[in-house]
Amino acid sequence: MPGCSSRPQESVIPFKIGQPRKQIVSKTVERDFEREYEKLQKLEEQTKKLHKDMKKSTEADLAMSKAAVKISGDLLSNPLCEQDQAFLESMTALDTAMKRMDAFNQEKVNQIQRTVIDPLKKYSSVFPSLNMAVKRREQALQDYKRLQSKVEKYEEKEKTGPIMVKLHQAREELKPVREDFEGKNKQLLDEMPKFYNSRIDYFQPSFEALIRAQVAYFTEMHKIFTELTDQIDQGGLTDEQRKQENEAKLNELRALSIVADD
Repeated sequence: MPGCSSRPQESVIPFKIGQPRKQIVSKTVERDFEREYEKLQKLEEQTKKLHKDMKKSTEADLAMSKAAVKISGDLLSNPLCEQDQAFLESMTALDTAMKRMDAFNQEKVNQIQRTVIDPLKKYSSVFPSLNMAVKRREQALQDYKRLQSKVEKYEEKEKTGPIMVKLHQAREELKPVREDFEGKNKQLLDEMPKFYNSRIDYFQPSFEALIRAQVAYFTEMHKIFTELTDQIDQGGLTDEQRKQENEAKLNELRALSIVADD
């Protein structure tokens, strides 16, 4: 499930500015924030990878069944089918089975597209907004630090009338910026864990649908190939017996003068 990997990620982003003496965000809060955001970065990466892998898997499935239909069609058009009724019947049975397999495979792929691939894509589309919210929080933090440093600079100066005016102005300028950062920080700290934990409820129906689609498909494949085996099985020969029979026929061909070694 997305979100289970432990591969290290790059940490969150900051800009280089002069640091105020006052600690704006406690180390504990910053560690909590980075931990939660890194989990979401991993979740985003894994969701995108799973989406890509699922698309590749369904494309390979379709290519396999289309190739099987092509091969059975080529065998059915073999001139030998015009000369050997038993071979014609076997190839017709094979061609019918391959077309049934292809139809069920297409149905399975369509179901996986609706229930797994599309939900993965929609889930991935949420992350750009989340990343933007983190960037806005980071920008608010840098503004907060810049204005806090400005306030501290005036606090260090001699308390003259002009300096006190500037200090008052800096504190007034700092207040909404501090509130803006604290609001963004609190919202992200509250909502990032909720978003991360929601992945289970979101993905579970998709993965259950994937399992059901695979079970239904392979159940049908078992039926199709059991019927095909019954139609083309010659006298209930084992694989080893067929191998020996083929080897004997190949040896007969090798004995012909036109294929004999010089």
